[in-house]
Formats: sequence, structure tokens, C-alpha cells
Amino acid sequence: MVFIDSLVKLLGDSGFVALTWQSLIMIFVSCVLIYLAIGKKFEPLLLLPIAFGMLLANLPLTGLMAEPASAKEAGGLLYYLYLGVKKGIYPSLIFLGIGAMTDFGPLIARPSSLLIGAGAQFGIAVAFIIATLMGFTPQEAASIGIIGGADGPTAIYLTTRLAPHLLASIAVAAYSYMALIPLIQPPLMNLLTTEKERKIKMEQLRSVSKLEKICFPIAVSIICILLLPSVAPLIGMLMLGNLFRESGVVERLSDTVQNALINIVTIFLGVTVGATAVGSEFLRPQTIGIIILGLTAFMFSTIGGLLIGKLMCVLTKGKINPLIGSAGVSAVPMAARVSQVEGMKASPGNYLLMHAMGPNVAGVIGSAVAAGILLSLFK
Repeated sequence: MVFIDSLVKLLGDSGFVALTWQSLIMIFVSCVLIYLAIGKKFEPLLLLPIAFGMLLANLPLTGLMAEPASAKEAGGLLYYLYLGVKKGIYPSLIFLGIGAMTDFGPLIARPSSLLIGAGAQFGIAVAFIIATLMGFTPQEAASIGIIGGADGPTAIYLTTRLAPHLLASIAVAAYSYMALIPLIQPPLMNLLTTEKERKIKMEQLRSVSKLEKICFPIAVSIICILLLPSVAPLIGMLMLGNLFRESGVVERLSDTVQNALINIVTIFLGVTVGATAVGSEFLRPQTIGIIILGLTAFMFSTIGGLLIGKLMCVLTKGKINPLIGSAGVSAVPMAARVSQVEGMKASPGNYLLMHAMGPNVAGVIGSAVAAGILLSLFK
């Protein structure tokens, strides 16, 4: 009898009795995302920790995301790690790593790429307007619209400040669409460009001096942060990382930022963002609307970049291949690779990767600036 009573008590205290239908659905969803990350390699570096964080958060009675009831009591492990997201620390550190890993040379060699990066923010405005018409608040609409920038850290940074209750759905949507870039963009690229345009071979970019590469992050930091102080954490860290890379005097710091630091931060960011996707909050009609709006934002951002690319093609009398316009979204370097692949399909030997990296880098800066504008307007 004592054994049976102990067994009954053990089962009564287990998470099985606290499972809800929402928990079961979210556990299933997290397993699907884990499969996509491992089996299909869809943005695995972030999708895998996000999916596992989602799994942990929906296993009942763990208390991993529990806030401390008082100053003398401890909260859950993921609650403390999540403070890095809530305070904007992790997204800024991710930008530090991105800056250190990215060559801004193609953008410096062709400054007109900034126009493509700006045009690729078109989806943010479109999604913002539609979301507002659907009844979302301006703060929520801004957070949803930023998905169109195809920049996960920026989407998280903005959402934690304007609409933290939407963080889980916006983060999942943003990283899902980033992972699906090779599927989403090519049909739009083929629809909006002609075969003749896709076959255009671009001239080799000019050589960029070391002095230019060193001055660029300093100049961008001064101009952007003076214009939009709220964007300082993102732009400042992005440019600091790039200065580490280009200065040539802090190889150890550059290597640490590019590898150890960004990997650690990616783990913490992914797991804690996924842990916000609790079934009772995530499984709402509103989430479906956000996912649809996120896809709309991403598609219109791609369209905006392509249209600017076509305009530049006309103005330069056929010297610019419009395919590089799709790289104006800030998914570095995946969007640039898609431009390269589609260019090769149209004409073998058509190398667009370095040309597409200019708009790609411009898109990173553009999405951060867009986030700064939205913060200034709606915070």
C-alpha cells in the first residue's frame, strides 16, 4: 500500500497530469521545427535552439521561465537568461558578430546599393498599414512590419520594446521566413525580371582601400546615431564589430566576436525566445494573422528591392542586374547567395555574389535604421 501511495503521489506531482491541449500542440510544433532544423537544415543555428526552448517552455511544472516570487527566492533558469533579450543585450551582441563577419567592401565600392537596401524596407511599411487596418495597435503593427526586414535580431530588439507580448510569434515568423528565402524569393525574382535582365553580367567592383574600410564604420556610426539615437545599440555594435575586422590590430577580439561570443549569444537568444512561446499565449488567432502579415512584409520587401534594381538597370543602361535587388533584405549572406544562384541559372558563369553583397549589407543597415525610426515614432 505504501508503494502504491508513493506511486500515486509521484504521478500526481508529475507534469503528465498538468498537460493541456495547448501544451500538446506546442510540443508537436516544437518537434516539427526541430525536424526542419536538423532534417531540412532550415536556419538550424537559430531554429534548433528556438524549437527546443519552445519544447521546454511547454513541459508543465518546470518553472524554467518563472519569475521570482520575492527578492529572497530564485526564478527559473530561462527567466534570468531571457533578461538578455528583454534588455536588448543579445540582439546587439549578435550585431557585433555580424559586423565582424561581414565585408562592407562591396557596399563602399558601389554606394548606390544603399538605394536597394532602402527599397527593400518597403514591406515594413506595407505590413504596418495592413496590420493597423486589422486592428493592431501602432506598436504591434510596427513590430510585425519589421519582419519584412528579414533581420531576426532587429525584429526581436524592436518587439521587446514596443510589443513584448508578441515576441514569440514575431521571432518564429521572422526566422522561419529567413530560412525559407531560397523558396520564397526565386518565384518573385522570375516574375519581376525578364530573361534578358537576368542574364546581365556586371563589371568587377573596384578595389576598396583599407583606409576606406576603416573610415566607413566610423562615419556610419556618427551619421546614423546622430540622426536616430535610439538605433545606437544596433548600429553601434554592428560598426564596432566591422572596425574590429578591418583595423587589423585586434585579431583576437575579432576572432572571439566572430566565433565564441556570437555562438554563445545565439544559444541564449534562441532558447529564451523559444521559451516565450507558451501554448496558452501562442495559440491564438492573432498568431496566424502575424504569420500571414510577416510573409506579406517579406514578399513586399523583396519586391521593393527588385523594383529598385530594375530602375537602376534602366538608369545605368543595362549595367546593373536587377536580381541583386532581392538581396536588399538583410538576411546576410543567404539573400546574396540566392541572387547568385538565380543569376547562374539564367547564364552559367554569371557571378553576382559580390555585387549582391552590397545591397545585402545595405539591408542590414536599412533594417536597423527602420527600427530606429519606428522606435522614435511609437515608443
